[in-house]
Amino acid sequence: MIRQFNKNSASHAPDWVLIFVFCLLLFLGLITLFSASTALGFQKFGDSYHFIKRQLLHGLLPGIVLLLILVKVNYQFWKKLIMPLLAISIILLIIVFIPGISADYGTAKSWINIGTFSFQPSELVKLTFLLYLATWLEKRGAHGVKDLYFGFLPFIFLLGLISGLMLLQPDMGTLAIIIFMCVAVFFASGAKLNHVAALLLAGTGAIYLLILKSPYRAARLTIFLHPELDPQGIGYQISQALLAIGSGGLFGRGFGMSRQKFQYLPEVTGDSIFAIYAEELGLIFCLALIGLYVAFMWRGFKVAKNAPDQFGRLVAIGIVSWITFQALFNVAAMVGILPMTGIPLPFVSAGGSALAIMLAAVGILINISKQSRVNT
Repeated sequence: MIRQFNKNSASHAPDWVLIFVFCLLLFLGLITLFSASTALGFQKFGDSYHFIKRQLLHGLLPGIVLLLILVKVNYQFWKKLIMPLLAISIILLIIVFIPGISADYGTAKSWINIGTFSFQPSELVKLTFLLYLATWLEKRGAHGVKDLYFGFLPFIFLLGLISGLMLLQPDMGTLAIIIFMCVAVFFASGAKLNHVAALLLAGTGAIYLLILKSPYRAARLTIFLHPELDPQGIGYQISQALLAIGSGGLFGRGFGMSRQKFQYLPEVTGDSIFAIYAEELGLIFCLALIGLYVAFMWRGFKVAKNAPDQFGRLVAIGIVSWITFQALFNVAAMVGILPMTGIPLPFVSAGGSALAIMLAAVGILINISKQSRVNT
């Protein structure tokens, strides 16, 4: 039984192991992006440092400010603001369809552009919907979550509302992360196993129908199974990624020495950045990076285990699931275990709004660790 949160209880030191692991991930991410983006930055903008400067100014700087603020703010405070925050997030998801403000990225309308400022609302939705869901599940209680009409079906409705807006963009990669994160939180709240199984089956069926209705997605799945069928077309990215990873060997070509980043491998600053990391630093450092994500998951789940209430526990589980699922999907796609979905690597891939929101989420996680029942 999780004891109720005591507003008068004094907080203690945060989980320093979690903070150390997070700082290492952030540092590795920045130096990897710096190396991977130089050729593309010079080719597109005449500035080899274009991407790293954007990451620092639009992602790291606001993200660190948010993190430092949220570390100080008691995580229970967000329960009071969650409805307006979620409403703003949904409005922003709708704004991406307004011509003149929305911006396309690949095949998706998922960005808002105002002058030189750009923002991806789906990244904010990950955090605000998680906070809303944790609040909603806590109010339902252990018995309510298990109830078909009071717990399961309303949860389906809430998830379906967000999923529908994401499908209209369409942003399948972000949607996959949101669904897995929400199912993990729903399961952790005490949901029935048959309800969770039904969710997974329904999700699999929905993905299958989406693939059938989209020739592009069907082709991607076919190429995932047989990349050699179209090595210069849809299979080009995975073929070049595997070439980069394989050429890295045990110890890599050396930092900054990637060949694939010179316009051979697409999306070197996005979802393909792990392949550049592997090419330059090799298998040993790849295992070290994966180990850091595993360590982040371990410490994060330990924070969740010792959280002082159900809300803190579910928020911690959601944040950890979001970041680790995203890392797992990205790496698995780069080594050919999963189809390419465009999911970026957390703390590493370019994306100012993604990094800033992720740092804000880590700030909340650290605050929960300060309120834990035992010093983790």
